[in-house]
Amino acid sequence: MSVAALVVGVLCGHFLLGNAGTVSLGGKTTLSADELDSTIATYTYQGATSNISARDVITQSSTVDAAANSDGTYAVPSPSDVVVYAQDAIILQGAKDKGLSVTDDEVSAYATQMFGTDDYATIASSYSIDEDTAKTTLTSSALMSKLRDAVVTTTLPDQPTAPTAPADGAEDTPTADYASYVISLAGDEWDAGSNTWASTDGDYYAALSSYEITNDSATYAAAQAAYSVAYTAYSTAYTQRATEWSTYVNSLLSQATMQIGSLV
Repeated sequence: MSVAALVVGVLCGHFLLGNAGTVSLGGKTTLSADELDSTIATYTYQGATSNISARDVITQSSTVDAAANSDGTYAVPSPSDVVVYAQDAIILQGAKDKGLSVTDDEVSAYATQMFGTDDYATIASSYSIDEDTAKTTLTSSALMSKLRDAVVTTTLPDQPTAPTAPADGAEDTPTADYASYVISLAGDEWDAGSNTWASTDGDYYAALSSYEITNDSATYAAAQAAYSVAYTAYSTAYTQRATEWSTYVNSLLSQATMQIGSLV
């Protein structure tokens, strides 16, 4: 799997262009090196038509050298890869239309977040691509991420970590650690000064009111119930963000038409 599939694909998901047709490739299934820059597809977005070459599609997730067949020819990129290239280009144009851009420092931070390093050579070697392709892909992905943050309004809470299970035979033993865990998740719903619930109309109270909880005492079962509330909130927000992003991206892609090279 390519770094593009891991990063760009995760951000974009599955979307459909407004319309797709074909342009003739004269039955070709392979291309020579001097045909890599020939047009294999076109797309029109906001009235402007752009050409897509085989080289464009190949280098979004590989290198020209790596894509070469043993006889020096190159497989004509698949329609799905061509569509992904066009989708990415349109989404990036959407970011630019909003005046968004990313700095080298932002790309570096994004790479570190995604891969634990901003060494593009290391990332490239892990996915059998060259350093330039890795940096270009990560730059595009960082810009898409910034666009998503700009258009998605739902806030994603921190993903909760499940409580540590107790030792055998201690499942019902209240501990300060479980109390701390529950209270940390409950947040403003818990009044530490009064050592009780701050309100009785919140999600945590609804799930935990039957448990005996104090500032320094709660059971593993109570911690599990608190985790369930937190994870449900996280999952709901995650789904809502994905829906908002999908709706926005489809609003861009619905303005585009595309012609993809035909192999027949």
